[in-house]
Amino acid sequence: MKKTKTAKIALILAGVLTISACEPGSKEGFGTLLGAIGGAAIGSALGDNGDGTTQFFAVAAGTIAGAAIGSSIGRSLDEADRIAMERNRQIALETYPSGQTATWYNPDTGNSGSYQPQPAYQDKTGAYCREYQQTITVGGKTEDAYGKACRQPDGTWKIVS
Repeated sequence: MKKTKTAKIALILAGVLTISACEPGSKEGFGTLLGAIGGAAIGSALGDNGDGTTQFFAVAAGTIAGAAIGSSIGRSLDEADRIAMERNRQIALETYPSGQTATWYNPDTGNSGSYQPQPAYQDKTGAYCREYQQTITVGGKTEDAYGKACRQPDGTWKIVS
């Protein structure tokens, strides 16, 4: 099984978990999605045995575990946290050199996080994309996630996995 097929399955599982977890735009749903994506990435990396079978189950398990953890964190993020995260991600992906960490902090909640973008590259469609590592700290607990975003024609960066 190719990694792209496994990644698509993970994204579908993440989407189903997010939709089933709660209403769109909620803190819990946002955290569930971030956790599911991070869990899928970890499962994909750890479960690669070459035949695809173990990798599928590792990705599925990672997605579900990550969603559960992310859901818990997401309940604690407010709108100001999400705005700070989004602004920080856009700035980091657009202007930060690879490997340099951009951080955000909400003094009202005490929540914080960071983005560390990797080198930009062009995908098959010609769009510029960057992988990144993200951390979120809520109530003293830190979670890590990995993702990929591509630059849109309007200059914004959209998460694609």
